[in-house]
Amino acid sequence: MEHKVSIYTTPTCQYCKMAKEFFKQHNVQYEEFHVATDAEKRNEMIERSGQMGVPVIDIDGNLIVGFDQTKISELLGVS
Repeated sequence: MEHKVSIYTTPTCQYCKMAKEFFKQHNVQYEEFHVATDAEKRNEMIERSGQMGVPVIDIDGNLIVGFDQTKISELLGVS
């Protein structure tokens, strides 16, 4: 099943890198938004998540703040 995945990141965020690496290991396609340089996406992220911390991951409309591998695995159906 194809999931709609997007991730809001900054270049220096270690948890963002870990999340993207996790997606790569599980062949998950995702769209990345760099909120350090994209003010519009930064505002969208803050509006949706209520905070400034990254990563914010959207899997099929479910928001996860931070790299919560258990929750991400559940939503993607991977182990």
